[in-house]
Amino acid sequence: SENSMGGLSQAFGDNVPILVLPGGYPLEQRHVRPNFSARDNWSGVTKSVQTIDTPSQIKDVMRRAFQALRNGNGGPVVVEMTLDICAMEVPADALDYKSPIASKSVPSKTDIQDAVKMLLAANRPMIWAGSGVLMSQASPELTEFAALTDIPVFTTMEGKSGYDERLPLALGAGSGATTGPAYEWINESDVIIGIGTSLSNNSYTRKVPSGKKIIHNTINNEDVNKGTPSDIGLIGDAKLTLQALIEEVKAQIGEGGRDTGVASHIAAVKEKWMAEWSPILNSDEAPLNPYRVINEINKNLDHENSVVTHDAGGPRDCMVPFYTATTPNSYLGWGKTTHLGFGIPLMIGAKLADPSKFCLNYMGDGAWGMSGTDTAAAARMGLPITTVLLNNGGMATYPGGFPTAREQHDVSFMEGDYAKITEGMGGVGLPVSKPEELGPAILRARQLNDEGKTVLIDVKSNYESRKSFFGK
Repeated sequence: SENSMGGLSQAFGDNVPILVLPGGYPLEQRHVRPNFSARDNWSGVTKSVQTIDTPSQIKDVMRRAFQALRNGNGGPVVVEMTLDICAMEVPADALDYKSPIASKSVPSKTDIQDAVKMLLAANRPMIWAGSGVLMSQASPELTEFAALTDIPVFTTMEGKSGYDERLPLALGAGSGATTGPAYEWINESDVIIGIGTSLSNNSYTRKVPSGKKIIHNTINNEDVNKGTPSDIGLIGDAKLTLQALIEEVKAQIGEGGRDTGVASHIAAVKEKWMAEWSPILNSDEAPLNPYRVINEINKNLDHENSVVTHDAGGPRDCMVPFYTATTPNSYLGWGKTTHLGFGIPLMIGAKLADPSKFCLNYMGDGAWGMSGTDTAAAARMGLPITTVLLNNGGMATYPGGFPTAREQHDVSFMEGDYAKITEGMGGVGLPVSKPEELGPAILRARQLNDEGKTVLIDVKSNYESRKSFFGK
């Protein structure tokens, strides 16, 4: 059970509903040191944690667990089962169990009307879309709402892929790093409507500047006015809320919506931003620049039939602004708890969920050290994934950090032939040392995954430290 803490923390930080059923010591040994108790130790990283202390509790405990999983904000739900209770007979009435359904809410008509009036009267509004859009399968409604109102769309790290970034109203996504258009609108907008987002403040999100009018849609009433002052709170399911907003927009300005000409402004800002970054994205350096690696991934994937993710640290801040997300859940954003190495097991899970998808994670060698042996699980279970690994021999996120520890203890120094290690675990290793080798390696990885083989592309990369932070 103790080994699950990292996964629970990740799910808690990213509001992901999962059910965890750990075993536990017999009741008479529960409070005897050093025996571990999930109920006592996991309460800080779970939405709900319960124990089954007698078979008669099974029906009630499991009903409460699934109620928590299917309603409100997401998060891990734990039901601890002690060994002695698991050995007992299940009572007959436990078989009469009925699982709870999801109860969805929608904001009041008055709040919807006020929100639409505020948005339509704004000089420079923007949409701030979070993971709630993906959880409620609201991407079609978000796309329609943006098109009707001609309002640009920014997505959070967890919300990335909730809105097609090829569309002219797309501002892109942001973690600590973000795009040029997103940075401008976040700072220059006068009204922001958050859809399916907590608008929480932390080191891995963009912060909403002060002095703006805020309309906040979230499924959790505790999010409203938590870290970002709100003028209108729209408590409810993102999909239902967007449907109500669309209906009200049509009532106020007609079925055809409006055209403010904002798309051309977005295009101009994006062109200026990309002019700065294009030389880096197309760099011919060897060892390879990480941004060239992202550019090659962008150019050599079938975006609609792929699932892509970053890893913690530098790969996250490099990839979130520059990888083009298209269809819902084609990009899995995560990381407020920065669980280093999470990308590999996440892609194994994505492959299990949809075997038809090409699943790729982009990570550094430090992250590989945390979870690289999970590659063996992917190979053994017939769940082929592709890992693109930046092999630069150190912690590139902190190029000047820990000088004394570096000098005295070689902190951040690491070395390995990760392609060869992958071969030893039943996968295929593809070493890349020149920029022109990477595109063909990605295409080869797609072919090998189709043949059922897990792949690691071992890219000799440099210590590129530039990020699209805009001074954050």
